[in-house]
Amino acid sequence: MDDKTWSQYYADSPPTIVPLPIRSHFEALTDQQKRYAHYVSKAAYYGTRVILRQVSPESEPIFDFIISLHRACNGDWSKLQKEANINDDDLKGFLDYATQFLGNLGNYKGYGDSKFIPRCPPETIDALAAVVPMAAERLREGKVAIAAFYATPHKPALLHLGFPDKGHMSTYYPDSPDITQEEIELISDFLAGKQLLLENTRLQKTQQGDFRLLIASGLEKPPPEGSDAGTESTFELEGKLKGRKLDLVFGDHIEEMAKIALHLKKAGLNAANDRQKQMMDQYAKSFGSGSLKAFKESQKLWVKDIGPMVETNIGFIESYRDPAGVRAEWEGLVAMVNKERTKAFQQLVDSAPKMIPQLPWSKEFEKDVFTAPDFTSLEVLTFNSSGIPMGINIPNHDDIRQEIGFKNVSLGNVLSAKAPNEPIPFIRKEDLELYQNNRDEAFEVQVGIHELLGHGSGKLLQENSPGEYNFDPRNPPISPITEKPVTTYYKPGQTWRSVFGDISASYEECRAECVAMALCCDFDILKIFGFGDGTINLDTKAGEVLYATYLSMARAGVVSVEFWDPESRKWGQAHMQARFSILKTFLDAGEDFAKLDYTKEDLSDLSIKINREKILTVGRKAVEVYLQKLHVYKSTADLEEGRRLYEQMTHVDEWWASKVRPEVLRRKTPRKVFVQANTIEEEGKVLLKEYKATHEGMIQSWTERDV
Repeated sequence: MDDKTWSQYYADSPPTIVPLPIRSHFEALTDQQKRYAHYVSKAAYYGTRVILRQVSPESEPIFDFIISLHRACNGDWSKLQKEANINDDDLKGFLDYATQFLGNLGNYKGYGDSKFIPRCPPETIDALAAVVPMAAERLREGKVAIAAFYATPHKPALLHLGFPDKGHMSTYYPDSPDITQEEIELISDFLAGKQLLLENTRLQKTQQGDFRLLIASGLEKPPPEGSDAGTESTFELEGKLKGRKLDLVFGDHIEEMAKIALHLKKAGLNAANDRQKQMMDQYAKSFGSGSLKAFKESQKLWVKDIGPMVETNIGFIESYRDPAGVRAEWEGLVAMVNKERTKAFQQLVDSAPKMIPQLPWSKEFEKDVFTAPDFTSLEVLTFNSSGIPMGINIPNHDDIRQEIGFKNVSLGNVLSAKAPNEPIPFIRKEDLELYQNNRDEAFEVQVGIHELLGHGSGKLLQENSPGEYNFDPRNPPISPITEKPVTTYYKPGQTWRSVFGDISASYEECRAECVAMALCCDFDILKIFGFGDGTINLDTKAGEVLYATYLSMARAGVVSVEFWDPESRKWGQAHMQARFSILKTFLDAGEDFAKLDYTKEDLSDLSIKINREKILTVGRKAVEVYLQKLHVYKSTADLEEGRRLYEQMTHVDEWWASKVRPEVLRRKTPRKVFVQANTIEEEGKVLLKEYKATHEGMIQSWTERDV
């Protein structure tokens, strides 16, 4: 790997540090609501070490190293600089790294899954460790050498998360360098047959070739009534793994899970109603015992907890970073409702039954009844994960979504967070003013439709139990693609994630993004968001927002190739893989709808051009053709056709790899990292403490969480 390629892995300098302001919304709460928010926030942050262990072996010791340095100098980094005898550039290089590390909770990007390394030399870290013995001890305890901060030249595949047998990093499979993708998938299929969910697990292969399923729980043993798998804790494997065994091992992250369960019990004592208290009890049961059945019960209660002043969700939620797509990262959300913005979202919810039939599939591929979800605009107090999204549509369990419903949230103070003078590459000069004036509105429209009508639409054709179907198997639906009866469906115990595996997360994000691109063309929807009167007119404010939405998606498709690795030829970020395929859909639409403009051989003047007048005709039609295929293949569990389509649409050819990607990297802007507030309990009162959006503020905020 040459020096230019290595440089892509350096930490951002400087990182884009932005605050997440919350005080006015927090202070509007009652004392009881503040206590409820405080205890759930504490529970969310006690999962920090779980996230770190899900990233890499060195992430937790590096976290402790950074925190120990702060404590030793009490945040006076210039004093520590003098003691360590390091220069300004090297201190800045370390603080840049530490800030990005804490913003991603690990040494791999939360958005991109590639490793980032300090710009300062190893001698800087050596010098800091030498003057703070406790920090050095944290590295020794974690068996981490200073070299682990950096890259291993003879093992470039370790710069990316992925399957261990491909040479990549994944601590979802700890201490198991020779576990294969096939073994992981075979065990997933075996456990699906036992109806044992995997989101809160890690999988380990022993030296003898057997397997241990590590289950996150505050107990070392399953409860007396047994685990979600019954009373058995050892299974003899079958098929290709015959002769080997699988042990269920409880107590992964035991200390953290016990603290989380305790604080959720405390939250329950401050709940607003019985439903919230029951929800907290089910959370505590799940994290204490390791039961995902209890977690699903918490999610059912959560969906039914309509319009709370303090919104929360916590657990092993998203499976983006597991290469197999079935194990989930810990995350915890605590937020306050923005009542004014929520009104617009409620109108969107009310319109959903009219909007969903506009999508390009028949009623057989849609839920029998659309259960109107709670859709709120939230201001985030706490979001503990490897990255903060703009919006959320959960729970991810398809049976809950189809039988009970789901919730949508838009995270207002995340959406509005901006760095001053933020550059916007790849937008033409003649479009730049319009784009700058409308991009926030466009993104709110996109996120709103994506979450509610994207993730919220669709039906999985399923055999729920032997002989019991949610469709008529004797008269199955007709596929709009083949115009023949469908022949595939989900078998008992199968889920969307278990069938589509490694492509499931990105594929579903793509489907939801396509729904947004199709329905944002509806001027009645734009009216709901406050743009126009529903009249179709591309020259109005509504037309500008629509145009900015298509420009934004096309621009995202261009910059997405930053997250594609030419060495492994794999994508490192689910949403960006999806957006690349949508850009290709625009470019393939024909009729001069979309093109990449450039005059220079090195593409240094590359920009995107969208024909505004053809969005409603050519653009929307192209998206709907692609969307129909994505949806029907998902609905019918047709992995073969779904994988073929998605791999074709996300294939990066030589021109994109060798010409476009270098220019994207040259013009890339650092991704935001958020400085979040803390809550402090004093004499029964909960106080809020906010921090400056600086390197020092980020590190101080994490130090004072005391996790």
